[in-house]
Amino acid sequence: MTQSQQARPVTRVDHDSTGEDRAEHQTRRMTALALTVVMPAFNEAEILESSVRSVVEGLRTRGERFEVIIVENGSTDGTAAIADSLAMSEPEVRAEHCADADYGRALRTGLLTARGDAVVNFDTDFFDLGFLVAAVARLFEPDGPVIVVGSKRGEGATDERSVLRKVGTAVFTTMLRVGFGLHVSDTHGIKAMRRDAVEPFARACRSGQDLFDTELILRVERAGLRTAEIPVDVVELRPPRTSIAKRVPRTLLGLVKLRIVLFRDRHE
Repeated sequence: MTQSQQARPVTRVDHDSTGEDRAEHQTRRMTALALTVVMPAFNEAEILESSVRSVVEGLRTRGERFEVIIVENGSTDGTAAIADSLAMSEPEVRAEHCADADYGRALRTGLLTARGDAVVNFDTDFFDLGFLVAAVARLFEPDGPVIVVGSKRGEGATDERSVLRKVGTAVFTTMLRVGFGLHVSDTHGIKAMRRDAVEPFARACRSGQDLFDTELILRVERAGLRTAEIPVDVVELRPPRTSIAKRVPRTLLGLVKLRIVLFRDRHE
């Protein structure tokens, strides 16, 4: 085992702790990397290792320092053990563990512990290195956006999900555009972010589950910062974890709460 492998951190911590957040923030400033990829993982034992290795091998060809953070959250299969094993065997991989199954909180955890100047979030069943290269380049253009979304609905995108899921995405985005003034055509899925610009907004976000990234983008846009999008091709590697029947009521309630939160924040 190499020295770098022995030093790989595998952590189980409460990321809502303000003191720990400050300490991590100071440490990351001293050890910045070019890129962090955040990959939330809930019950992904079947595909986690192959997905992470594909991302790591692809990033190694770019010649820049990077890290991949697996944020295992509430898994009941072998996902946690696989994440720990990858963190021990691959010097660029780090494993974080959250007690509850919460995709949004996992994204927030990864973003707030990232060391990269750019942060890209991938799903275990949906990642695109071509998008990463193009999106990160956009972030650091003069007057570039602080978030680039991989849009399933933008011109030139290909979405091979079920009709029901595509309709759900269209309705959800329409609600955000009409009710919240969203500028981009999608908020879920892969995206690239300039860490220094979006980190304060991530700390302010209160949504979890399906709406953390939605709230983050809305907060960024309402602050007058630029967002952009790149069309992507979506091909699922496995069936969705949550049924539409369960997700719709949860998301609608979450949007009501988000509307109240954003209203209060604006008027405080």
